Amino acid sequence: MTTLVRSTDTLTRDALAVLQPGFLGTTAPDWLLRRIGEGLSAVGLFGRNIVSPGQLAALTAQLRAERDDVLVAIDEEGGDVTRLEVRTGSSFPGNCALGSVDDTELTRAVARELGRRLAECGVDLNWAPSADINSNPDNPVIGVRSFGADTALAARHTVAYVEGLQSAGVAACTKHFPGHGDTNVDSHHALPRIDVDLDTLHARELVPFRAAIAAGSKAVMSAHILLPALDPNRPATLSPQILTGLLREELGYQGLIVTDGMEMQAISAVYGIERGSVLAIAAGADAICVGGGLADEATVLRLRDALVAAVRDGELPEERLADAAARVRALADWTRRARGAAAEPGAASQVEVPPARPGGGTVPGTDIGLVAARRAVKVTAGTRPYIPPTSAPYVAAFTPVANIAVGDETPWGVAAELAVLLPGTTSDTYSGEAGTSPLLAHVLGVAGDRRIVAVVRDVHRHPWMADALDALIAARPDTVVVEMGVDRAEPRGALHIATHGAARVCGRAAAEVIAGKGAGT
Repeated sequence: MTTLVRSTDTLTRDALAVLQPGFLGTTAPDWLLRRIGEGLSAVGLFGRNIVSPGQLAALTAQLRAERDDVLVAIDEEGGDVTRLEVRTGSSFPGNCALGSVDDTELTRAVARELGRRLAECGVDLNWAPSADINSNPDNPVIGVRSFGADTALAARHTVAYVEGLQSAGVAACTKHFPGHGDTNVDSHHALPRIDVDLDTLHARELVPFRAAIAAGSKAVMSAHILLPALDPNRPATLSPQILTGLLREELGYQGLIVTDGMEMQAISAVYGIERGSVLAIAAGADAICVGGGLADEATVLRLRDALVAAVRDGELPEERLADAAARVRALADWTRRARGAAAEPGAASQVEVPPARPGGGTVPGTDIGLVAARRAVKVTAGTRPYIPPTSAPYVAAFTPVANIAVGDETPWGVAAELAVLLPGTTSDTYSGEAGTSPLLAHVLGVAGDRRIVAVVRDVHRHPWMADALDALIAARPDTVVVEMGVDRAEPRGALHIATHGAARVCGRAAAEVIAGKGAGT
């Protein structure tokens, strides 16, 4: 009887150890602290949990007061996907902007500074970077989260990001294995299918992951995608062929394998989160990410009990669960030691970074996120010389529906930053629901004789946006166009500015160009 009780306790602790749940609120609820005491080894943070760096540091200290080696994870890619600055927009440009500059030292320095800020707040595992190659320009969920469509470029910047982040004592989690770039379906809503052959997969999608593994990425996140060339029946997160056969055995990866959010419809709508979690651990995953949409004690208990029951029923080998839990604890041990070995606060921000414009010399101690955003801006002039506005312009933001990874709570655009440079700037947002003619009439009526700045996001994916933009430019050729998504469409307007992302610093870099104070004007 004593042995059975001890075994049950071990199983329960191991089942809790492999979960990475979220929670509601800006302080840890009692149930979460209680479960940490019982063996829960990781917690995932989202924008709803963060108000300020000071509050975040207090929250992580509260968690670690329960147990010092708890893993505190976050989905902080910088750029469009930010949790640290969910209410203001990120101080760092995202992957697409960094890839467009193609300076790996800049990418490494940006990741190091981001890691330093996370470490100062007590976060030690970042679900980043995205190593996906944006091979399908219609991809609705990756886009500017990718370093680009070029395989070699994506690989070298993935390595730089992993090295920079981990040099600050924060574990990188390279995602979304084995590559989410060649799809036009968002796995938050349905199961994407990628029909590429093995040769293409190895020559394209897997290259950045091989590079990240060689660079020592502490974690890899699986993708909820179906790749029939590897496994015709199960998505990567649930596939032994992909997680164990390919990632562990063929690629030789020995670090932590984390699932993408199990509440995403690609898994939950087909398998349910309990069954999906059991299959994921059995397939080779070590940690179950859940909490983006489900953030309560009942979910944690359901998953814990499902894993224990699967071991009892012989569906999940006890050794596999124990191995997964051991890998979680090993990463927690690394992060605890790395916290003490990381660079002194402020060291990363003092790295000499490249200039904002050619010939400007190096800029030591500069706001590296803004420097990177300025360098990422691509400006295409129209047929006539551009004359910056001398009075407040009107900003028309053509706004698509944001994907769940980005969220719709984070502000984006150029209006707020432009208002600092040109006081009195006003703005409105527009969608495709009204139709081109009513939209155009409203923009022209509100703008009057003021300069119009049209802000778009992935105009190549939204026909309504392209139609409205063409009609606006035909009526007002002096319109300035700012593309804050993937820059695929032909340049339009008196001035076409591509920022390669919608982070706050990207908006500022574009505003500087519009006002005649930035590079390219």
